[in-house]
Amino acid sequence: MLKKRILTAAVLIPVTLLALFFLPTPGFFIFTGIISLGAAWEWSNLMQLKTIRTRFIYVIISAIVFVWAATLPVFVLFSNTFLWWLVATWLVITYPQKSQWWQKSMIARGLMGLFAIAPCFVALNLMREQRDGIYSLLFVLLLIWGADTAAYFSGKKWGSTKMAPRVSPNKTMQGLYGALIFSVLFAMLALWFFHLPYSMWVWAILLSIVTVIFSIIGDLFESMMKREAGLKDSGKLLPGHGGLLDRIDSLLSAAPIFVLGGLLLSKLA
Repeated sequence: MLKKRILTAAVLIPVTLLALFFLPTPGFFIFTGIISLGAAWEWSNLMQLKTIRTRFIYVIISAIVFVWAATLPVFVLFSNTFLWWLVATWLVITYPQKSQWWQKSMIARGLMGLFAIAPCFVALNLMREQRDGIYSLLFVLLLIWGADTAAYFSGKKWGSTKMAPRVSPNKTMQGLYGALIFSVLFAMLALWFFHLPYSMWVWAILLSIVTVIFSIIGDLFESMMKREAGLKDSGKLLPGHGGLLDRIDSLLSAAPIFVLGGLLLSKLA
């Protein structure tokens, strides 16, 4: 399994970086749109939609929502996304005791997918369009990938205290600590490398920590939906990794939160 994960990552990472650095804006929009629609297709599986027709209908609705979300005022979209991920945190913490209201509602589960995927799609394209946005987006990707790796190995080495055993039994508090330590060190390295003023360091490091925390929430939220649907993986597209959602679950929550934090920091500057 680990060998498959490494081989798949060896393909996915270069493809992602090539798209990030070399695709023109319309091409990147299409690239992220295809990934987002693929994630919506897998979400329809987590919704337990039974027919191809109903799953396609959900993907079409998702495409409409993605385009509509891109027209919303940025601060309105991402501040509401922040509130949504707070709700998602509550859903994870209280699972399964407080889950009856959405377990029985196909509409509720469908809306959860739209709330999770659409803002991330907008955030990725918005970051890419900004001045030095490629490097901001690269920072977020490396931050999340690195934190996920740090959590995996620190949890494997020292993990003993379960973080959310009813949702994801393999995740531990020690893994969380490893991810947070990585986020601080990586943020400091990036701040030093780009010669950013020391007055920004505290806020930038804090934003990195918050981004990683929400990336873990996104991971746990998708794990909760898979557990509810009785699935180990969201799909089978990526050998050793499962589906697209299994690879971008952390990004779904992290990217919008990072953009919102950047907007708030720009107001403080």
